[in-house]
Amino acid sequence: MFIGEYTHSVDGKGRVAAPSKFRSKLKKGAIVTRGLDSSLFLYPLEEWKELAEKISSLPLGQGNSRAFARLMLSGAMDVSIDSQGRILLPDYLRKYAQMGKKVVFAGLYNRLEIWDEKLWKSYRVQAEKSSNEIAEAMGELGI
Repeated sequence: MFIGEYTHSVDGKGRVAAPSKFRSKLKKGAIVTRGLDSSLFLYPLEEWKELAEKISSLPLGQGNSRAFARLMLSGAMDVSIDSQGRILLPDYLRKYAQMGKKVVFAGLYNRLEIWDEKLWKSYRVQAEKSSNEIAEAMGELGI
């Protein structure tokens, strides 16, 4: 399970150290892809396989299904952890997520989101301001 927030630096080659407590879960393979809200999603390989199956079974006749599949699947890249615990974030994904030198890994149970530090802080402040409304909407979903 991935939980918590961790700030790390991206080096000049686009490598970033994965949070040490999650490296063992990512050692067997991982996929990084375009996420939502200008973030990247990082999945352990097994979690990715389950998600990719669900995405690929979405109805082709629906434009939103096709668009979501293209966003998630065409942007995906295999990543591996090097001996220093780093992963390489491809340039096209760093540009998509507007990443600077500092990034935040946000643990979200079955995946990690990787955010530019400034974008994450801005997003988090906005979400915290809306926490009451968000809680009410989640209550309607039974959470």
